[in-house]
Amino acid sequence: MTDRPQNGHAEWHALSTEEALERLDSSAEGLDSAEAEDRLAEHGPNKLKQAESRPWWKRLIDQFNNILMLILIVAAVASQLLGHSLDAAVIIAVVVIIALIGFFQEGKAERALDSIRNMLSPQAKVLRDGRRSTLDATELVPGDIVLIESGDRVPADLRLIKSQRLRTQEAPLTGESEPVDKSNEAVDENAPLAERNPMAHAGTLVVQGNARGLVVETGSHTQIGRISEMLQGVEKLKTPLLAQLDRAGNMLAIFIVGGAAFSAAIGIFVHGKAATEMFMAAVALAVAAIPQGLPAIVTIGLAIGVQAMARRNAIIRRLPAVETLGSISTIFTDKTGTLTRNEMTARAIRLEGKEVRLSGVGFSPEGSLHEVSEQAEGEPEDDAGEEKGETLALSDHPDLEHLLLAGVLCNEAELKHEDDRWLIEGDPTEGALVVAAAKADLDASKLREEHPRLDTLPFESEYRYMATLNEIDGEKRILVKGAPDQLLEMCDRVRCDGEEVELDTDAWEDHIEELSSRGLRVLAIAEKRADDCEELERDDVVQGLVLLGMTGLLDPPREAAIEAVAQCLEAGIRPVMITGDHPQTARAIAEKLGFSQTERAVAGRDIEEMSDEELQDCVRKVDVFARAAPEHKLRLVKAMQAQGGICAMTGDGVNDGPALKRADVGVAMGLQGTEAAKEASEMVLADDNFATIEKAIEEGRKVYDNIRKTITFLLPTNGAESLAVLLAMLGGMTLPITGLQILWVNMVTAVTLGMALVFESPEADIMRRQPRDPDAPLLSLFMLWRVVFVSVLLVASVTGLFFWILDQGGSLELARSGAVNMLVMGEIVYLLNSRFLVGRSLSLQGIFGSRPVLIAIGLVILIQLGWTYLPFMQLLFEGEGLSLLHWGLILATGLALFLVVELEKWVLRHFNLISGEQAPGRDRASRQES
Repeated sequence: MTDRPQNGHAEWHALSTEEALERLDSSAEGLDSAEAEDRLAEHGPNKLKQAESRPWWKRLIDQFNNILMLILIVAAVASQLLGHSLDAAVIIAVVVIIALIGFFQEGKAERALDSIRNMLSPQAKVLRDGRRSTLDATELVPGDIVLIESGDRVPADLRLIKSQRLRTQEAPLTGESEPVDKSNEAVDENAPLAERNPMAHAGTLVVQGNARGLVVETGSHTQIGRISEMLQGVEKLKTPLLAQLDRAGNMLAIFIVGGAAFSAAIGIFVHGKAATEMFMAAVALAVAAIPQGLPAIVTIGLAIGVQAMARRNAIIRRLPAVETLGSISTIFTDKTGTLTRNEMTARAIRLEGKEVRLSGVGFSPEGSLHEVSEQAEGEPEDDAGEEKGETLALSDHPDLEHLLLAGVLCNEAELKHEDDRWLIEGDPTEGALVVAAAKADLDASKLREEHPRLDTLPFESEYRYMATLNEIDGEKRILVKGAPDQLLEMCDRVRCDGEEVELDTDAWEDHIEELSSRGLRVLAIAEKRADDCEELERDDVVQGLVLLGMTGLLDPPREAAIEAVAQCLEAGIRPVMITGDHPQTARAIAEKLGFSQTERAVAGRDIEEMSDEELQDCVRKVDVFARAAPEHKLRLVKAMQAQGGICAMTGDGVNDGPALKRADVGVAMGLQGTEAAKEASEMVLADDNFATIEKAIEEGRKVYDNIRKTITFLLPTNGAESLAVLLAMLGGMTLPITGLQILWVNMVTAVTLGMALVFESPEADIMRRQPRDPDAPLLSLFMLWRVVFVSVLLVASVTGLFFWILDQGGSLELARSGAVNMLVMGEIVYLLNSRFLVGRSLSLQGIFGSRPVLIAIGLVILIQLGWTYLPFMQLLFEGEGLSLLHWGLILATGLALFLVVELEKWVLRHFNLISGEQAPGRDRASRQES
């Protein structure tokens, strides 16, 4: 093989297509698989060097870049200066341990997102072994022939060898915002990058047209590789929720410092305490008030959610989407492939004066064609794909044969047989036409060789048709296929028995309505003689076409989508279909899927005529929008958002980008979607399935639920500790728990109990609640009440046991040991309460239903027994071993705490003092009580 030139970047654009092919020892038909493997081994995968991730040492240092951690460090330094070396050492040790927890959890979260990034690798359409295939872009090698079209991200540096009105967006390379026209002609060797027209560079976006290009540079050898740009990206671990916690932490720091200083002053000047003693008490208060493990727990909770969604085929590209998913109230969804199976099958062909039915389903070319009697024309197709009547002989029906020929030639799809399965390479709608021809014993590859294509007008959503210029029987003909209402406007005649007769537009509109009412997607096919045409222009096809007929395509609904629609409606989420299909087809499919408002379908042209106010009213009452273009999607999203709705929007094309970006959660298709759509989205569906959106919303609700439960669980601990210390300082009493003991409790609970709730399964009613209000504060009035209520219970239990032991003649060390274990026991039972914030935990499921919770409780009990009885722990934390009587009191008080919180939940439920939207689990609670 010829060596690649070292100065390839400077000269590929100056070579002719023949010279470029010769230099890379390739051909217009591409490489064979064996040669491609050899070149891949030589040149390596086609991927850019990953941007250097944050080094471990910087991630560790970042754990201390937090005002609450800095307060602890200052407290440790001050303790050391005052001669309290043991206190200082323990505070520093705990700070380091908390930092290590955050360090390892953030590392796990970053690795989780790295794995998601790898799932977003782009695909490339390439010619291998003379056939069109779809590969990971990383497998491309120099010499490959790549096919690109509107919406694609160019996968490598390409020397164009054939292009059709190709325009690319080169802003990542040149900074030029306007798309650049491309051609095949070589340019001067010294042409600047922005003027190298025969080159399509890796990372740029195709905004119009299509092309074939020779791969000349891959990976770090590409232009974008030289300037170290990234093709894909996933955002950093900072979400609105984490930012909200950061702000709360800053406010908390102000109150901690102010409260500690005020309390210390009261102790010194009112109660005559020593300054050193009051400073250490202030340190204890600061330590008590800081929820050291909370940010790390929230981060890992989000990362776990991202991984769980990826396992369910929902790839999250931007972490804030995890939070937003729980608020979704409307899902604007495409029909084809998302709500349906995307296994298009031609079931009916309408010609002038007759209808033909096709048997067989799916992509298998097994089946036959049957003429339908006039009496049976309006009857629906057999669901199993069986049709009655005699099989047609194609030679007796030249109009049918001509339509099938045009459908194959004006087409990019290929039918393949791999691993005992029939597959379509390309668009399934086009594939259905190839399969229909195969059922009539027409070989698409042979027909395309016999009738070569001379030019192409690729499908563009704004025109709604595709056109090709082919040579048929020695004369040039323009073949067009597209939306039937669009083609009817472009036709003035229709083919009938080999002749061209006047087109009865009204009759054909009735045919469209009739086919659509059967749930069939209708595609029209037309032609025009064009002997003088050398290069196709839009003006060549806008009028004067001859209609050949129409094909009715069936794409049955996914069973999973039917279930998902029902689940969404129960969850207060409204699915709305936006499709390019005929209104009747869209309504028929929507009814089968179980949409709630299918009385009428609004067409795209009706949307254009509506004012913003009229559209806002319409979007609340209509669930089916047909003949819709990408710009209509954008208006629908804006109309719903103007009324406070939170929207998800699906999309797959380059023109869907604005709507995907405007939506609260843009959802791109992973299989059929363009790279442009994926980059504009927050979430990518790996299976293009509507049911996956519903599962992602459920997962998003669960993640947010569990984070709220964790916060509601952790804060009462800090509240109780702070309150106990504050009351002791203001009252001039002995501290029931020292700062070191508080640090111990916080560290143990952050590592064990605090993490357990992150792994909770979703509550049974999670998809029976209304969507969460996105503007609702993280700590609602209910959660604030719960934090204060439990804090008071805990501080009463802790101080009560502390003073009881002192009254019984116990030492200060024994009393504090009892107080610490009482606090931990209170947290253990409150963890069980927190599994259902309002629902009943006093049940076998509530107590024993979570394995992570039981493991966490077991670990805490073992750790606390060691803390209580190991001599070195007693020395370090100034503790003393407890007796069986003390443990009996602790267990009894813990049980009482559990029952009191359960009673509070019952009161809230029974007297309807809280809405299900504010607190998860209310529906479940109601069912438990009944």
